[in-house]
Amino acid sequence: MKIVKITLCLNDKLLTILVTGANSQLGNELHVIAPQFPYCQFLFVTKAELDITNFNSIIKYFKGHSVDYCINCAAYTAVDKAETDEDQAYLINADAVAILAKICSQNNAQLIHISTDYVFDGTATQPYKETDTTNPVSVYGQSKLHGEELAIKHCPNAIIIRTSWLYSSFKNNFVKTMLRLMKEKESIHVVNDQFGCPTFAADLALAIMRIIRSKKSKVNPGIYHYTNAGITNWYEFAVAIKKITGSNCIVDPITTAQYPTAAKRPAYSVLDTAKIAATFPVEIPNWELSLEKCLGLLK
Repeated sequence: MKIVKITLCLNDKLLTILVTGANSQLGNELHVIAPQFPYCQFLFVTKAELDITNFNSIIKYFKGHSVDYCINCAAYTAVDKAETDEDQAYLINADAVAILAKICSQNNAQLIHISTDYVFDGTATQPYKETDTTNPVSVYGQSKLHGEELAIKHCPNAIIIRTSWLYSSFKNNFVKTMLRLMKEKESIHVVNDQFGCPTFAADLALAIMRIIRSKKSKVNPGIYHYTNAGITNWYEFAVAIKKITGSNCIVDPITTAQYPTAAKRPAYSVLDTAKIAATFPVEIPNWELSLEKCLGLLK
């Protein structure tokens, strides 16, 4: 377990923030920015250090730590594998969320749970609002939606943040895959008929911490959408990576039908971020600017 603790001024209250899924993209980005928040003690835990699917383990952990916020970055994100590994997807994305929510509620801690654009079916023609009807078309999306429902049921003051197309300089993601393929191949094919919003995990991490710092989270629970600004598709996203890095790899567009996958993807999963921007002091940078930052880190 990694603990980041910084001494504060006497008039400040030390906030203890438990971050599950510490090795995830978002968990890593939270660890990077932790020193920017000197009034917080961060408890970063991995699956090996704290099994969030084990009720007794979580109870014991909360008894030993006075947790104010729990940022749940842990998730089963293997979208295609989930189609044949449904039990494990639901265990992590739903059952474990219920456990965290119950224990957060019992200990007066606020749960901040990360969800996904995959709770929608992708048939919309304008950005999805938090109040729009959900209709996931994959096991992954269904398990994440159930996790949302359990979080709200067992921890009424929970905040759920839906995000999309997450990438960072950590772990495996679309950006790092494109960089590798552009080095290995003369040409690649990328789907051009799935539209959404890329999200730099570092921007999401900062947004979460600004929500906590604003002290508005406890009086404004519920579901929020956060992505970077702007709409694109996977092909255009790849072309932007090629342009910024100066790659000579040829990027050709193909349709979803030409690239079949085990799990169905939403054709349009753009999220409306107006609510989170109006409620909390968060910044929503343009996706292309954030992509440049991330690629700069990966050089």
